[in-house]
Amino acid sequence: MKKNLLAASIAVALGGTPLLANTAMADDMSAATGDQSTQQILRELDQLKQRVERLQSDLDRERARNDELAEKQEEASEKASKAEELAEAAKPSIDVGGAVRFNYTVADNDDAGKDRGGDLNFDTFRLNFDGEIGGVILSAEWRWYEYMSVIHHAWVGYEFTDDLMARAGIFQVPFGVLPYNSHNFYFSSLYYAGLEDNYDFGIGTTYTPGDWRFDLALLKNDERGGSSTESYSANVVGYNYNDTDEIAADNGAKNTQAVNTLAARAEYDYQVNDKLTLKPGASLKYGQLDGDASGGDGDYYAAAAHLVADYDRWNVQLQYTDWEYDLDDPNAEFMNYGYYSGLYTGPLSAQAVTANVAYTLPVEWGPVSSLSFYNDYSLIFDKNADFEDTYMNVTGMAVSAGGIYAYFDVINGENQPFVANGMTSDGGQNTIFNINVGYYF
Repeated sequence: MKKNLLAASIAVALGGTPLLANTAMADDMSAATGDQSTQQILRELDQLKQRVERLQSDLDRERARNDELAEKQEEASEKASKAEELAEAAKPSIDVGGAVRFNYTVADNDDAGKDRGGDLNFDTFRLNFDGEIGGVILSAEWRWYEYMSVIHHAWVGYEFTDDLMARAGIFQVPFGVLPYNSHNFYFSSLYYAGLEDNYDFGIGTTYTPGDWRFDLALLKNDERGGSSTESYSANVVGYNYNDTDEIAADNGAKNTQAVNTLAARAEYDYQVNDKLTLKPGASLKYGQLDGDASGGDGDYYAAAAHLVADYDRWNVQLQYTDWEYDLDDPNAEFMNYGYYSGLYTGPLSAQAVTANVAYTLPVEWGPVSSLSFYNDYSLIFDKNADFEDTYMNVTGMAVSAGGIYAYFDVINGENQPFVANGMTSDGGQNTIFNINVGYYF
């Protein structure tokens, strides 16, 4: 700039015009001003860049906070959803049902009853509770009769897998044809020896891999602890001597009960074709007999081979059973069973066969939807002490109509409880006509 001023002074001194001198100065001043503006713009751009970087940093931090908040909200939502699921699962889901049943009976050895045209009596009122609470299965049933009120079953269970289930409480003993070795209201003769539809207190498992079913149960004792005749199941409550033995007059009945029983059952479901299914199987029970100070200790076993066949509308049940009570008392001759508020007798050892057949006919007769025709036969033979054989044959029909289920049975038996005396007597034959009508809800 000094050089420019000098040049202007020289120009004036040499006679140059002032205009030329001013123009040169203006150019120099404009260049200086331009440099200052560029530097200012660069400074402002740098400041703007810094602000943008700060804003971007703030935005990144805000986005991170928002992402973290969204993640926490999602976790909270998942926890709330799980809590709702757990709360829903924990809610009791119990179905309540039951039945009311009545009996009409005419027996050929009851002359007074025949003169009245038979007897109509109240049979049973029952309540059922079945369902699930928090993944735990529950099933229970209580029954009221005119002469007693009893537990039928009460257990809790858990399904570990689709194939494996465990239960604890009072449940059906896994033995023989299940759930019933009969089609009629009176069951088979095995029921009265504690070998059909019997319920005990214990723990058990059911394993169903493929076409197989395996049951294993450890049964501590019966549902009443062997101390009462008021029970649904036929339970051992003691033993006795033959009435003709002099020992009976001196000692009377002895107490004992079945305890610590191991029951095992296996069954194979064989689908032969579209119409025929065969279910062969085998069952075994072994346990102890526990008496009081006067005796009654020992052990017992029962074994069975069984087969269920379904062909179209036909159902066939076959079973062979063998059992023995081995008491330490050498004078024991027969067992005492308690059930339905009564005391009944049975052999120490015996064999039995059951052969049942049924045909189910679907119909559409107003409310009637199904008729089932059946004949159930059972024979108990080869008893100890040369006791006479027991047999029972039931020919009948079951009718299903809405909530009503009715049995129409003609029962003929010999040495059969509820039909003709007891299993250790020789009471001849007897025939009963029985109708049982129940309303199930």
